[in-house]
Amino acid sequence: MAPYESDHATGTGPDEDPRTGRRKAARYVVPVAVVGVAAATIGLVPALAASGDPDLPKITAQQLVEKIAKSDVQRMSGTVKVSTDLGLPDLGALQGGMGGQGGDDSSADPRTKLTELASGTHTLRVAADGPEKQKVSLLERDAEYSLIHNDKNVWGYDSASNEVFHTTAQHTGDKREHRPSATPDDFAKEALKSVDSTTSVTVDGTARIAGRDAYQLVIKPKQSGSTVRDVTIGVDAKTGLPLKFTLTPKSGGAPVLDAGFTKVSFAAPPASTFDFRPPKGAKVTEEKPGKDEQHAPGFGEEFTPGGLKGADTIGEGWATIATFDTGAKGESSAQGGAMGGFLGSLGDPVSGGFGKGTVFSTRLVNALITDDGKVYAGAVTKDALVKAADADK
Repeated sequence: MAPYESDHATGTGPDEDPRTGRRKAARYVVPVAVVGVAAATIGLVPALAASGDPDLPKITAQQLVEKIAKSDVQRMSGTVKVSTDLGLPDLGALQGGMGGQGGDDSSADPRTKLTELASGTHTLRVAADGPEKQKVSLLERDAEYSLIHNDKNVWGYDSASNEVFHTTAQHTGDKREHRPSATPDDFAKEALKSVDSTTSVTVDGTARIAGRDAYQLVIKPKQSGSTVRDVTIGVDAKTGLPLKFTLTPKSGGAPVLDAGFTKVSFAAPPASTFDFRPPKGAKVTEEKPGKDEQHAPGFGEEFTPGGLKGADTIGEGWATIATFDTGAKGESSAQGGAMGGFLGSLGDPVSGGFGKGTVFSTRLVNALITDDGKVYAGAVTKDALVKAADADK
């Protein structure tokens, strides 16, 4: 949705460090934004929409990408189903034993609550009325969690615990940082950052999504070493709004990420949708100025764990690898007590010119942690990580 957009559509890639030949990455977010290059450098395959149901006018991939970029949906509401399958083990018991993120944290804080979207299937109810009013509700079996942005106020409410989180947009000085984001539109905009000369982009037929006519845009990496097979974006034929986003790994099976509207309306939601007052007896946690100001609450960031601010990057396109130094030399995952032993059991030991390390794998993202404290991570194969670590010595 246009009010949620950042300036990435016309931005440029990160500057290259002349000393190292690497590009500084402001952020490396997975599983969606695996490369982070600007859509302005698109090298599109001029394929035409195939025949299908519904029967829509032919459109090129270039035109469809432009249609997404120009989409200006200000008001809408709907239901989104989000399924994530990274192939991670169930860490619920471990997280409970660790006691969350600290005794002072509220269960209504988005930074704590929304990590649930990183696995399983969830239903979201979303609404927007311009850039100042958005709401996303995570519907659970016996409870509901809501994140509401209304002008300067951002509220999080967890009905299960009757806890409230409150902050204001002044904390970052940028209201866009506070918008809830977990829709196919958000994921599509991030994925389109990966489109460059290393990418094939085509239109592959049409579909009916949430009762709407849509085109199917398919993004495929051309490079070897990537764990991504393709990304499919269902684009509303009338508004250009992405209605469905599916990311499928090369290993096959279920998508790693599948987010799609099951219902959608472009009528203005009732004004009361965005009203919120803490219920009687609720525990209210106020975000204090200066606390974690650079990480404002939002579904998009919380749903895609692994953001590495300030990391260097090696390679390009879909083979991009983020790297940084933890400084924890001599403390590999196979060491460091019970926790280290637990994490070591989840990874595979590797060795090379860089020394020894452990690779932690999911169905999409792999990460190599060396015994001298360096981390290499990306939507690339284990062999690609080992080669990158060897070349980095």
